[in-house]
Amino acid sequence: MVGTAHAAGAAGAAGGFASFIPLILIFVVFYFLLIRPQQKQAKQHQTFLSELKKGNKIVTKGGIHGVITGLTDSVISLEIAKDIVVKISRDGVAGALSKDGVAAPVKKEKKRIGGG
Repeated sequence: MVGTAHAAGAAGAAGGFASFIPLILIFVVFYFLLIRPQQKQAKQHQTFLSELKKGNKIVTKGGIHGVITGLTDSVISLEIAKDIVVKISRDGVAGALSKDGVAAPVKKEKKRIGGG
């Protein structure tokens, strides 16, 4: 009788682990579809912010378009019209502007396939 109780306990433990497998799979799917791409995008934006320089045309998160006239570690001086300069936080920059004044998409890294 002791042997059957031990076998039932072992089967229950294995069944308990099997019930967590769908939860683990859902987490893996969320990681690859949501978390990982978001981390890549945040890293690209951080790289973009660190590479800003005078003369770049940018758009802020508030939708203000302008040209960078000055930079510090945390503040950007942005000329939004002739002789009108505003100061914004670096974190307030949404992206770059193309030459025609349209927000340019952030460049994505191209994946190389093959061994070269």
